[in-house]
Amino acid sequence: MRGLGTAVNVATVLVGTAVGILAGHRLPERIRTTLLQGAALVVIVLGVDDAAKSRNIVFPLAALVLGGALGEAVDIEARLERLGERLRRRFDRAEDGSTFVEGFVAASLVFCVGPLTILGSIFDGLGRGSHELVVKAALDGIVAVVFASTLGIGVGFSALTILVVQGGLTLTAGAADRVLTERMITEMTAVGGVMILGIGIRLLDLSPIRVASFLPALVLAPVLVGLFAR
Repeated sequence: MRGLGTAVNVATVLVGTAVGILAGHRLPERIRTTLLQGAALVVIVLGVDDAAKSRNIVFPLAALVLGGALGEAVDIEARLERLGERLRRRFDRAEDGSTFVEGFVAASLVFCVGPLTILGSIFDGLGRGSHELVVKAALDGIVAVVFASTLGIGVGFSALTILVVQGGLTLTAGAADRVLTERMITEMTAVGGVMILGIGIRLLDLSPIRVASFLPALVLAPVLVGLFAR
């Protein structure tokens, strides 16, 4: 059944968020901080692993530079933050805005940037099964518990991002499969890995990297491969 993987993913994030919020209020601040840091370290490891899959690091570098410039030109990061702020004002007036927005943005990026999102959605859309997305859903549910225990209900609203991004990729999978080659997917995965690494650094408060601004790089990477790879 096409779309099943995305539906399961949305459900696990919502359940994980609920568990995280209920458990988070019962955990001391130092424990919640440590849990978030542990999740951030795992995110960094995953990012490094994906980035290392590049067969020519020049492609991810060029895609990130050009994509970052384009992302800043249209101010993707600020737009995503404003969306989170609008959702906060409508659904969660009592909660601190910065926490809501950070939870929404961080969770949306972690859950929607990576090879499992892209490949899983494509396979699901082509009717090849939703195994990859079910695995991703389980991982996202666990991360949602950790994130929500510290960042709050904003994490749950990332389910909307999952629905739009993965649902859109699933719907357009037929056309994408005819265009994307294995090399294109490899370099796109590497770009996603670098972005995931940036998310981990941001979650550790080491640097406020504007990761969302690099999202166009995911599209530019396969384009560059198609133009210049041999």
